[in-house]
Amino acid sequence: MVTTELFLIDAHALCYRSFYAIKGLANSQGQKTNAVFGFVNTLRKLLREYRPLYMAVCFDSPAKTHRQKKFADYKIQRPSMPDDLISQIPIIKEIVGCYRVPSLEFEGYEADDIIASITRKFASPQLKVIIVSDDKDMFQLVGHNVRVLSLRKDKLIDPEGVREIMGLAPDYMTDFIALAGDSVDNIPGVKGIGEVSARQLISRYGPIEEIFRHLDDIQPVSIKNRLASQREEAFLSKELAVLNEDIPLDFCVEDMKVTAPDHEMLIKIFSDLEFKRLVFELMEQHPSKAVTNIQKIQAEEELKDVLAAIETAGEFSFLFDENVEADIWLAGTLVVTCQENPVWQIPQEFIPGMKDVFGQKDIRKNTYDYKHALKHLDRFGLTLKGEVFDVKLAAYLLSPARTAAQIFDLGWQYLKIPPQNTQEASGQIRIVHRLSECLRTELRTFDLLSLCSEVEIPLSMVLWAMEREGVSIDVGLLKNLSKECEAKITQLHAELFELAGEEFNLNSPKQLSRVLFDKLNLPVIKRTKTGFSTNEEVLTRLASLHPLPALILDYRQLAKLKSTYIDALPKLVDPQTQRIHATFNQTGTETGRLSSYNPNLQNIPIRTEMGRRIRKAFVPSAQDRIIISADYSQIELRILAHLSKDENLLFAFQKDEDIHTFTAAQVFDVPEKDVTQEMRISAKRVNFGIIYGMSAFGLAKDLNISQGEAAEFIDRYFLRYPRVKDFMDAQIKECEANGYVTTLLHRRRYIPDIQSSSLSIRQFAQRQAINTPVQGTAADLIKLAMIRIYEAINKNDLRSKMIITVHDELVFDALQDEKDRLISLIKDHMEHTLTLDVPIKVSIKTGKNWLETKKVNEAEIPLKS
Repeated sequence: MVTTELFLIDAHALCYRSFYAIKGLANSQGQKTNAVFGFVNTLRKLLREYRPLYMAVCFDSPAKTHRQKKFADYKIQRPSMPDDLISQIPIIKEIVGCYRVPSLEFEGYEADDIIASITRKFASPQLKVIIVSDDKDMFQLVGHNVRVLSLRKDKLIDPEGVREIMGLAPDYMTDFIALAGDSVDNIPGVKGIGEVSARQLISRYGPIEEIFRHLDDIQPVSIKNRLASQREEAFLSKELAVLNEDIPLDFCVEDMKVTAPDHEMLIKIFSDLEFKRLVFELMEQHPSKAVTNIQKIQAEEELKDVLAAIETAGEFSFLFDENVEADIWLAGTLVVTCQENPVWQIPQEFIPGMKDVFGQKDIRKNTYDYKHALKHLDRFGLTLKGEVFDVKLAAYLLSPARTAAQIFDLGWQYLKIPPQNTQEASGQIRIVHRLSECLRTELRTFDLLSLCSEVEIPLSMVLWAMEREGVSIDVGLLKNLSKECEAKITQLHAELFELAGEEFNLNSPKQLSRVLFDKLNLPVIKRTKTGFSTNEEVLTRLASLHPLPALILDYRQLAKLKSTYIDALPKLVDPQTQRIHATFNQTGTETGRLSSYNPNLQNIPIRTEMGRRIRKAFVPSAQDRIIISADYSQIELRILAHLSKDENLLFAFQKDEDIHTFTAAQVFDVPEKDVTQEMRISAKRVNFGIIYGMSAFGLAKDLNISQGEAAEFIDRYFLRYPRVKDFMDAQIKECEANGYVTTLLHRRRYIPDIQSSSLSIRQFAQRQAINTPVQGTAADLIKLAMIRIYEAINKNDLRSKMIITVHDELVFDALQDEKDRLISLIKDHMEHTLTLDVPIKVSIKTGKNWLETKKVNEAEIPLKS
């Protein structure tokens, strides 16, 4: 006898489970996608691992159910479905349809009832039913031909499994609920009878009908009296618990047969949702059947025809079709088009022949990821001049939350070209060419074209030059530091084990939790799903009660420094150049700030003594060179003064006051000469905290004061700087009205969560709305300065190089004899690239390494010639 399986998915339960299991997932348009993602992954897993012949997904009806008509309080205690989940249900249903799996929904019935009715009608020895749910109500359906698949336990539950879990047979599940009730569904049961008593009664008498027939025999009397007084509630509870098996079904089992999914539509939907991994998987499994239309250049005469066509068009688009098997520096072939058709493939031996068109200023060039393309052009000795348009950077400015958009993403988003048509280089270059005009138009519409053409695209050249130059590292110093660090870690091990009175795994939160809370009896600060938290915040609070938590913090800090920097940096040194070549990412943040990786230069630590010593390993590339560091002074506060137009803040910077002392004097209402160090520190925390929308709660935590004191402090701050408060309120209102905020150079950041129904999410969005115009403007400022300095260095034929950018700081590898000219040039461009209502100030330091730099006296800096 051949047996097949029918899988029935409780969609309502799975939607909720996915929604709460996955946090904070949304696409760049603000559409929440966490429930969709979890649901899709579960559906894919079921299809992949079980390969069911038949399947259906059952949804609750939004209409009033028969249970709610019988019992008004049924499920009344449940909060209404969150808006962020409601918006995902139609998407989930559309995806289920694309998988060609039936979605079933009957007005006035829950998914449980649909599943029960299908099970009753179709379950047989020839067709086993598998119910996908973690709802114990489903256990009443379990039998020889019916099992429940628990996603939480990842196991199939048969009748014996129900007995193990519930302590009774599936037939008695409704009787169990009738007695013990169900708090989730608000089924009352019999008050005063818990799960243990319910099992005992059922075990002795059977279903509730029999229990009430033997009411006089029941002991103790208290149980008997409860049953007698709540007979009506018990039978109502059973009625509510029994799943309806009599929904009229007008379909046959063949209507639930699993067929081949609509891969093309799934790719499109997943592209909209920005589920890149799923898109890639589908594209690999179902490659494009489109005919590749590409002309390979095989002779010099053919190349001349290409060059002539490009000169006539006055524009061309190019990509390097990389050989992924080879080293990243070895470019593959060059793919070019100037009017979508034809597409030319230029083999490596002919690429140098493209020198003239790349070098002509009046021929416009389009590409995807200009900075990356520069690496390939450099290998072939090609210099790119004239107007360049980078569709990747353009798309990033238009949708900064979409920080890693691929060509197929952009092709679908802007041109609705199916992603599977972009797998070949010929398809990709056509999209780049079409996107170039489309995105130029979009940039003009949103007043972003100058930001793209005058800041982001020129910056790509600067960043590529920095990546190519690299940074010299003192490997010997790091090796010695590693040994020193290892010795300190060993010493900490010994001290920790002595304090604990035993040896344990310092990297195990579970073992540390046992030592802290069970053995040392320290107070539990924070609980997690798996036990007690031992994170940094908890250990910091416990450190005042016992020395062990403080030592654990020291250990963790040292261990992280050693693994992340001290031991990792030497491994990143290029064996040919003997330098580290970090990659700078232009599209990695929504505020416009640059980031970097391999290594993360933005995160080289400076707060601890050991961390600062890591910077000592960053050295000049030769004996006749020095390190120059140029750092903006309080740039974000200066930008805040400019944006808010607050008179007191403007006055402080225009008069070159110590802003933190000035603020302390204002807030504490004392003369500046009477401001204590403690007052200044508090004012400093508030000054910088305000930029990030700090609340009274955050300030109280930061300063270790009460929330009342913190609230009063902030009130006094705004009393002295009233237009700062006006600016913050205006930014929130602007964001609420438009959905975005802007920087001085018109960079946009969309913040869809500003309308969230969740207070905590909305407050976080409000902080982003306040901070982004300030931090984003600072990012734009330093980018402009980098471009101007890079151009000035080249114009003056200087051999000094810009090598690192870290938020508000630029670092240079400079020749000793160029020092004065370079410092003058750096200071001039950093301070005068943008004009604000307050002076922009830069602190310049020089030294033999990044750590041991000393401030250059302002009077010693030569005036710009």
